[in-house]
Amino acid sequence: MSSRLYLVVIFIVPSFFANAQEHPDSVRGRYVQEFKDHFFLWPVLKQRSLNFEVRSSQQNKNVVFQPNTSFALGVGAYVFDLAIEVAYAIPINEKSSYLYGTSKARDLQVNALAKRWGADLYYQKYAGFYESSGDSDRKTKPFPQRADISTRNVGVAGLYVFNPWKYSMKSAFTFAERQLKSGGSVIITGTLNGFKLQADSAVLDTVYLKQFGKSDRFQDLRYTTLSFAPGYAYNFIFRDFFLSGALTLGPAHNWIYYRNQDEAAKNDIRINTFVSIRMGLGYNSDRFFAGVDFTRQSRAVKFDEVQFTNSSTTFKLLVGYRFREFGILKKSAKDFPKKLLTKTSS
Repeated sequence: MSSRLYLVVIFIVPSFFANAQEHPDSVRGRYVQEFKDHFFLWPVLKQRSLNFEVRSSQQNKNVVFQPNTSFALGVGAYVFDLAIEVAYAIPINEKSSYLYGTSKARDLQVNALAKRWGADLYYQKYAGFYESSGDSDRKTKPFPQRADISTRNVGVAGLYVFNPWKYSMKSAFTFAERQLKSGGSVIITGTLNGFKLQADSAVLDTVYLKQFGKSDRFQDLRYTTLSFAPGYAYNFIFRDFFLSGALTLGPAHNWIYYRNQDEAAKNDIRINTFVSIRMGLGYNSDRFFAGVDFTRQSRAVKFDEVQFTNSSTTFKLLVGYRFREFGILKKSAKDFPKKLLTKTSS
């Protein structure tokens, strides 16, 4: 090889590959549209619920308990780079109370989404459940009801996106961005969760003794779950319409405490599973947006002859519009602490 050709290989070829590698922000600009100079308003209809299932590990028999919770109607806003929603429960009619009983629910949730990560802090406390797997006729006879059962679910969940240049979490679930082309990313979810169930008597009555054995007599259950679940998320885009899905599945380490009726408490440690599913469908244009969002997180634990699964679900329907920012609305939430510190120091 001549010296001139050698110089061409040394200087030209590397520069060719350097130019071929696009800057990540350039790639994201083709896939995701940001709305940094807009604020959003939307009415929202939502329902959150916490139910649980008891399944026999010996026989194919399961019993599902659900609360009789209502939808909540409210309003949401995206201002100062934060999404805020306030909703009030719609009263349940008397017919529904007759069939399914009444439930008391306290449900608080705070979440934050960025390009690469998302975080969710939640607290749920429910009292009053009905047995939805019973043989009652929904139209005429009430389902078996357990007003004495109460549950508490508290925890924190984090999510990391490995390819934020071709996938936007905000696009489908908070509408803070708009995805322009179909794309997805590998994701990973980590959770730390505590669940507690208490009842005045055994959760399952004596009719389930053959299917569940002595384990059907439990009336107090608590467990702490630490889980890490890999998965994948994808936004399918057709013009201004989108279909979004995210699935994570992985192992969960559980520290379990349970007590059967008239028996001493027991402790156990198990490795089980954590599953998170999120689906979104809607319309997202420059100004107008609308969507349906369904989220479900499930944690399963096993003790004796029982598999117990608690599931937290959220259904949300919203319609909104983007307005151009003006005045103080141009500020970001992170600007206010800086301004406060400046005033304090002066």
